[in-house]
Amino acid sequence: MSPPVAAPVTAPRPASLTGGALLVLLRCVGGIIWVVSVFAQWPSIQQDLELDGVTPAVALGLLAAFQAVWIGSLALFAWFLWRGSNRARMLIMSWAAVSVTSSAISYFAAGAEITVRTTLLTVSLDILLMLALSSRDARAWTLGRRDARRELRRSRRAERASG
Repeated sequence: MSPPVAAPVTAPRPASLTGGALLVLLRCVGGIIWVVSVFAQWPSIQQDLELDGVTPAVALGLLAAFQAVWIGSLALFAWFLWRGSNRARMLIMSWAAVSVTSSAISYFAAGAEITVRTTLLTVSLDILLMLALSSRDARAWTLGRRDARRELRRSRRAERASG
């Protein structure tokens, strides 16, 4: 297998990378919809979990805070991906692989249902995300951007050292 070839900096952004960034943003939208649905169903969730007293407010606050951080992180990674970060591309693909694997493990080991309301949508988005971001075009374009950033840093360091 030949080493990956970096695309020139002037190359247009590949459609697979644009689609990948949009899929990550769709995961953000899905997270927001999930938070809204949890807030709407909180009284029944609270009864199912048998939470009483201060604990329900704390549990809901922690859940909302975690989701806010998660959604913000996803949006930030979508931005980095759009800008051509190879590291963001690799981290997003790794996260999607872990997500698909954990859904498969919960399905096979615990008998968790895979339905449209639970995990089918997220698993399908994660699979599409991995396919889009693992394309040769996406890899070459992000590697080209990475190499250009490295060269720019080297030239700036050389200027500072000589000046």
